[in-house]
Amino acid sequence: QVQLVESGGGLVQPGGSLRLSCAASGSILSIPAMGWYRQAPGKQRELVARITSGGTTNYADSVKGRFTISRDNAKNTVHLQMNSLKPEDTAVYYCNANIRHFFTLETNSYWGQGTPVTVSS
Repeated sequence: QVQLVESGGGLVQPGGSLRLSCAASGSILSIPAMGWYRQAPGKQRELVARITSGGTTNYADSVKGRFTISRDNAKNTVHLQMNSLKPEDTAVYYCNANIRHFFTLETNSYWGQGTPVTVSS
C-alpha cells in the first residue's frame, strides 16, 4: 500500500510565504515524478509544479518566479516553497506522485488528501 501525506497548509496574508511538504510511504521502488496540483472553489484541478527524479521541473505560468518545487529522493518527499502569495493562490493543494510499486513493478498515480491554503488579509 502506498500513501501520500501532506502538511504545511494554512492561512497567510498576501505577500506572505508557506511551505508545503508531502511524504510518500509504502512499498515503493521508485518515484519517477512528484508534483503539486491545486483546486480552487468552482474551478478544475490544475498543475502547479512538477519535478522528476532527475530534478527536471515545470511550473504553471501563474506561479513562475514565486514558487519553488524540490524533492528529497532518499526520503521520498517533495516540497513546495510558496512566496509572494496572492489571494488567487487560495485553493486546496494536492500532492501527486507517479510511483513504481516495489512488488508488482507497476507504476500508478497517487494523490494526497489535500491541504488548504488561504491567502487573505
